[in-house]
Amino acid sequence: MPPFPTTSIEFINTIVHYHRGEIARMSGWRDRLDRTSNWAITVVAAMLSVSLSTPNAHHGVLLFAMALILLLLWIEARRYRFFDVYRARVRQLERNYFAETFAPVPQLRADWASALAEDLRTPRFLISHRTALSRRLRRNYIWMFLILLMAWVLKISSHALQEEGTRPEIVRSLHEIVGNAMLGPVPGWVVLAAVALFYAGLGLATVHTDKHSGELAHGEVHV
Repeated sequence: MPPFPTTSIEFINTIVHYHRGEIARMSGWRDRLDRTSNWAITVVAAMLSVSLSTPNAHHGVLLFAMALILLLLWIEARRYRFFDVYRARVRQLERNYFAETFAPVPQLRADWASALAEDLRTPRFLISHRTALSRRLRRNYIWMFLILLMAWVLKISSHALQEEGTRPEIVRSLHEIVGNAMLGPVPGWVVLAAVALFYAGLGLATVHTDKHSGELAHGEVHV
């Protein structure tokens, strides 16, 4: 069995090295979050370029882009749950140990070290996947989905973006929009209803709040 710290200096060295290790793990998962967001932005830019570059490009390209962004959002929410675990450990040390070193306050939580030790023995996610989805939607992804929605509405409501050589006018009836929204054998009204339900679900997920639980309850600097 390796020896445990027996003096205050050894204990401080242990705290410092542990804090550095948790910072590294937190930074690694933060980098993964940024990478997934960058993939999503690249997908949106590429699909918009393909869909809007030529008049006869099919609007289904934008629907496919929505599905890809949803997949990336799902992956990022999973990564965010891991990131949140390591961020919480780092913040516990910073809030309860390092902050106390610089300026002690009387309302210090007495059992913070026990809570941290228990988390190290039995790691658990601190937030649900639903909460992680909601947070990432509010931070980044809802704006990507809205850009894709605006491009899709433009695509199905403009003759100029549907067929080569047609008059450059906005469609003048709901019947034309429904016709433009057809996706192979799927009727246009089914596609419109599916997109409306999809974005209604995104809206509900975006406004879902966890009442600033976890680290969001401590300060305003967070992701």
